[in-house]
Amino acid sequence: MSLDLSLRRIPARPPMAGLPKGPASQDAITGSRVMHVTLPLDKPISDAKVLTGRQTPLAAHELLFVEIVSEAGHRGLGFSYTLRAGGSALYGIGCELAPILQGQDPNDIGRLWERLAWQSISLGRGGAAYQAICAFDVALWDMKARRADLPLAKLLGAHRDSCRIYNSSGQFLQASVADMKTAAETSMQKGIGGIKMKVGQPDGQEDLKRIDALRTHLPDAIALMIDANQQWDRAYALQFGRIVDDIGLAFIEEPLDAWDFEGHADLARALATPVATGEMLTSPQEHFRLIGLGGCDISQADAPRIGGITPFLKVMAMAEASQVQLAPHMVMELHLHLAAAFPTEPWVEHFEFYDPLFNEHNEIRDGRMHVSDRPGLGLSLSGRALDLIVASQKFGDFHDA
Repeated sequence: MSLDLSLRRIPARPPMAGLPKGPASQDAITGSRVMHVTLPLDKPISDAKVLTGRQTPLAAHELLFVEIVSEAGHRGLGFSYTLRAGGSALYGIGCELAPILQGQDPNDIGRLWERLAWQSISLGRGGAAYQAICAFDVALWDMKARRADLPLAKLLGAHRDSCRIYNSSGQFLQASVADMKTAAETSMQKGIGGIKMKVGQPDGQEDLKRIDALRTHLPDAIALMIDANQQWDRAYALQFGRIVDDIGLAFIEEPLDAWDFEGHADLARALATPVATGEMLTSPQEHFRLIGLGGCDISQADAPRIGGITPFLKVMAMAEASQVQLAPHMVMELHLHLAAAFPTEPWVEHFEFYDPLFNEHNEIRDGRMHVSDRPGLGLSLSGRALDLIVASQKFGDFHDA
């Protein structure tokens, strides 16, 4: 039986992205610079993944920096990172993506994010592609906030001007109990309000002894968290979690494989201690599934790993709607602004890794990190960062500030 096409009409296709600019567009991207930076650590660090032979000690960070300039004279700085492997890949992808932004309105951040994501879709929805896109996305948000002469947190709509802050400095598995106590004292003297220690020793009793020693040493006002770095199975995590349930830990981080969403959900329901996870996930869709299944009490979404600020805001919205707390993974230079815009009091993770790369640093006092009055991220690259560049390429009409 044939169709009578004269009686049927296909609905008009809706307009697609990429149509000609209208009068609302008042600026255009004229140039960019893509940089690969390798930042060596003073001393390699280890967690449970190293003890199990799954990873080598972390000896350096690989970063992708992007600077963008516009026709109207505005600038933006963004960055992303990877650990152990992938620095050259991020740089290579970044150099391929940069020309896509030429001539585009830098204020159309959502549309540009989609365009970059579709340009790199053969690499998948997540992973290296999204981590490279993050550097561009952050640079665009930084430019928009600078243009408004506002800190990024204020542009997003801040709920607070400071956030609770914790760190793991000196709390890795190679540290002795004495070293852990000394490191905790140093952190508290800097104004840090929470201490996170690594667990996952081959002997669980050793973990319990170390937890007890540190909790006894810390003042009651200082929060204590533990991080198993995905090295337990479901039965062990439940048993261990129940043993420490009455200690009053702020959270247990990554007790299971990061993609065991159902296992994390079962554990979160069984324990009084909040379960925190999500740092390893590489797309907003993975976070939607994790949160939707009840797989975390605290989301540890990492903006660079999921593609930047644009997708992170979507994860924040779902976390808020699901009454899930927020404690973004690492990258305090960026996550402070995002956490400040989250309705429920979050945690920000403090690491000093990137201090040498920037001329500016946010104030820490009374257990909190404070948003500065500097526009955008409030950051500029230091001479040390420029010295650590291993590859750099300019696109379009890019000129140094």
